Amino acid sequence: MHIDTLSYKEGAVPVHWSCDGGTEYDIQDGNKATVGTEITLFLNDESLEFCNEYRMREVIEKYCSFMPVNIYLSRENAEQEYETIDEADLRDDDVVVEHIHEDAKTEERENDKGEKETVEISPARDRVKINKRPVSLSDTHPLWMKHPNECTDEEYKGFYRKVFLDYKEPLFWIHLNMDYPFNLKGILYFPKINTEYDSIEGTIKLYNNQVFIADNIKEVIPEFLLLLKGVIDCPDLPLNVSRSALQNDGFVQKISEYIAKKVADKLTGMCKTDRESYEKYWDDISPFIKYGCIKDSKFAEKLHDYILFKNLDGKYLTLKDCIEANKTEKAEETAAEEQTEETKEKKEEQSSGDAGNEEKEPEKTTIFYVTDPVQQSQYINMFKEAGKDAVILTHNIDAPFISHLEQKDQTVQFKRIDADLTEELKGEEAADEETAKTLTELFRKSLNKEKLEVKVENLKDSSVSAMMMLSEESRRMQDMMKMYNMYGMDPNMFGGQETLVLNANHPLVKYLGENQDTENAALICQQLYDLAMISHKPLSPEDMTRFVQRSNEILMMLTK
Repeated sequence: MHIDTLSYKEGAVPVHWSCDGGTEYDIQDGNKATVGTEITLFLNDESLEFCNEYRMREVIEKYCSFMPVNIYLSRENAEQEYETIDEADLRDDDVVVEHIHEDAKTEERENDKGEKETVEISPARDRVKINKRPVSLSDTHPLWMKHPNECTDEEYKGFYRKVFLDYKEPLFWIHLNMDYPFNLKGILYFPKINTEYDSIEGTIKLYNNQVFIADNIKEVIPEFLLLLKGVIDCPDLPLNVSRSALQNDGFVQKISEYIAKKVADKLTGMCKTDRESYEKYWDDISPFIKYGCIKDSKFAEKLHDYILFKNLDGKYLTLKDCIEANKTEKAEETAAEEQTEETKEKKEEQSSGDAGNEEKEPEKTTIFYVTDPVQQSQYINMFKEAGKDAVILTHNIDAPFISHLEQKDQTVQFKRIDADLTEELKGEEAADEETAKTLTELFRKSLNKEKLEVKVENLKDSSVSAMMMLSEESRRMQDMMKMYNMYGMDPNMFGGQETLVLNANHPLVKYLGENQDTENAALICQQLYDLAMISHKPLSPEDMTRFVQRSNEILMMLTK
């Protein structure tokens, strides 16, 4: 490599620097006659690809797109290209090839009176033909270096498309602009992830004084925000250390905390001032917000009152709203119960029995949730008919998130909609004990499940024949076992057995209670069990095959 340079100062001597790629170099007087610097690279056979214009352009655009100096690329011995501009726009460094005078252009038109007249549609102007101006490959004033008040929404979106080549518009963005206690500028975008094939990991490009450093420095960004896309320019960031040292650097930790705080401030501010947009974005941003609450206690504290839950009617509620709605439901139920003399007597007995107890456990508010609105539609319909509500939690992060909330607030507990049979779903009268015993024995025998848990209840909804219940504790234990790949273990070893609930008000269940010795009793039991299981969770391939075959048998029986 050779470098020839000449300073702008008067009397300066040109310098020639040369190096063969090793650790030694040679400096001597040069023969450059013009001010500036010229660098000459000599490529070996393995590096000839960099002689290609498009490969060179690719390298420059990747590493030098936003350098504070203009960078031009031209082909040697290429034919000169020209352009024509107005003479008023001529610059001192333009090379004029030809002066061009354009006469005014006129057109004959008909006026309001119907008379023809000549109208000037383009004035006369002087233009010049010049050597085509070179176009810089670098943007010397990138968007992140500007003040947020100087940037428009279209500029933010255009910058996002240019840098990340993403055709989907970002949801919103945060402009970082900090001078103290460290110098940090940048833009973080919340991308829209709406397909299962989208990558869940974003890209944070790191710059130092507008010079590209690395594609993705994860150590600078909080773990839960790695989904974001953006650029960060931090001249104070130490670059001469290993990534492991960078991860443990106190300065880097401060940057990470600052970014988390800015994201939290943006989200809380949006929820307060623009709730409509916040709700519109919620389904896209909720996974990493919930993950952030689990990982970062400060972030969780800031966002606690701004976490949203979508209910069965599609309305977004905060946790406080859910608790208040639950209390209102309970108050209405209590008022209805207190109308009966029997309930009054029970309450008096309970209050006298509790008089000696000094400490009472705090009353817990139960929030029911749905993980699959389609599969659990039967339970949803029953809940709606009973005037109860539930929230929809369909993402994988929701299970650990609700556990996190329960740990932080001992007065709140979450239950899946099929975890418990609430009193509002039951009828006024209890099912006959003898009938319950008969049906339990019949289903255990027909299904060949001696340990099957069976409950017989008079449900208000007579259209539901059977349903499956699994306690919340058992379900969470099973989910934990699956998470840690403990598939070899029996999921029922921790009491994770489902309970089959039969509706004594349904005609099929009544028929089985009265005709347990008939030829089709076992077939009906098997079908009711699978129907209850389908609304609870997907059947195994073997069970689904048997269910389809049995359904065909039942249909064939109708044709006879």
